[in-house]
Amino acid sequence: MALKVGIVGMGGIGNVHASCYVNDELAELVAVCDIVKEKADSAAERWGVKAYYSIKDMLKDRPDIDIVDVTTSGYENGSWHYEPTMYALDLGYNVLVEKPISNDVREAREMVDLARKKDVYLGCNLNHYFTQPADRAMQYIKEGKVGEPVYCLHKVGFNGGEDVYGGVASPRWQRPYSHVKAFLAHPFSVMRYFCGEITHVQAFLNKPGVRKSADDLMLSINSIHVRFENGSVGYLLSQRGDAMFGLGGWWSFEMAGTKGTFCIENCVEKLTFWESPKKGEAPNPPVVMNTGIADFNSTFPTRIHAFLEDITNKVPKEFIRSSGRDALATLEATFAVIESYENGGALVRPHPLPNLHGEPSVVW
Repeated sequence: MALKVGIVGMGGIGNVHASCYVNDELAELVAVCDIVKEKADSAAERWGVKAYYSIKDMLKDRPDIDIVDVTTSGYENGSWHYEPTMYALDLGYNVLVEKPISNDVREAREMVDLARKKDVYLGCNLNHYFTQPADRAMQYIKEGKVGEPVYCLHKVGFNGGEDVYGGVASPRWQRPYSHVKAFLAHPFSVMRYFCGEITHVQAFLNKPGVRKSADDLMLSINSIHVRFENGSVGYLLSQRGDAMFGLGGWWSFEMAGTKGTFCIENCVEKLTFWESPKKGEAPNPPVVMNTGIADFNSTFPTRIHAFLEDITNKVPKEFIRSSGRDALATLEATFAVIESYENGGALVRPHPLPNLHGEPSVVW
C-alpha cells in the first residue's frame, strides 16, 4: 500500500519533492502546506491535492498521513526545519527533512532524540550519493578493489568569479557561517558515506576581496582537513561562486586506497577507477563510466524513493539510508569547523553522536 505524504513548505524544493512522490508507486501525495497561502494554493492546484496553511491543521484533517516531508527554508536554509519537524515527530509521524537538518546543532540533537523516543523514522535529504557513480564506487569498495583507505579529496561548491559577484545577499544570508551551515551537510555526508566517521577537524575559512569590499559577512571559502575513524585522511574545499573549479567540475570526489582509486565528477555524470599497479605487470588502463546524466535533480527521486522503500520494508531505524542521525553527524562536523576556525585552525573533535541501542529483534 502506498505511503500517504504531506509536504510542509511549498517553495522550489517542496515542489521538486512533490513531483517525486506523484511519480513513485510507493507514495501517494495527499496534502501540501505553506504558511504563505498563495504558495500552498498554487501547489495544491498543480498537484491535485488539498492546501493547508499550518501543519497543525494539515495533521488534524489528515491523521492518516504516513510521512511529513519538511522542505521549509529560513536562515542558512535550515532555521525553519525545527518547529514543523518536532511537531510532527511529537505526534508520532515519520519525517523526511531537507538539509541541513537545522542551522543549530542543539536543535538537531533534539530532533534526533525525539525521533528515537517516539520510535519513528527520521530521514534527511542528503542526496549527493544517491547516484549511479556513487553506487558503482561503493561496489568497488565492497569488492575490495579500493583496499585499505588512504585519503579522500572532495571539491564541491559553485562556479563563479569576481565579475559575476552579485553583492550582499538577503539578511538571512548575511551571517558569517551561512554557507558553512547551509552547504557543508552535503560534502560531509559524502565523505562519511565512503570513508566512515569523522574524528578530527581542522579548518581555515576566508572570503575574497570583492566580498570584503562589499562588507559581505559570508565566509565563503572553506578549507577543511579531516581524519576518519579508520585512520585515513581527507580534504574538503568548498566555495560559493568565488572562482571557477577546474578538473572534475563543480563537484568531484576522489578516494584512494592501497589497491585502487576512484573519482566521481559532477556528482551524477562520471566515475573513473584506476587499479593500483601489480609487481611485474603493466598498469591497467582506467575504467571509465559515463552515465549520460547531466541533471543533478535526478538525485531527488532516487533519494526519496530510498526513504519510501526503507519505511515500506520496515528497515530497522538505525540502518535507514541518510538518516536523521547521519544528518546530525554532518552538522556536528560543521560546528567543529566553526570552532576550529574561531580558534585559529585548532584541531577539534566533533561532538559524539547519540548512542545506537539497536533492536533486539534484529541480529546482524
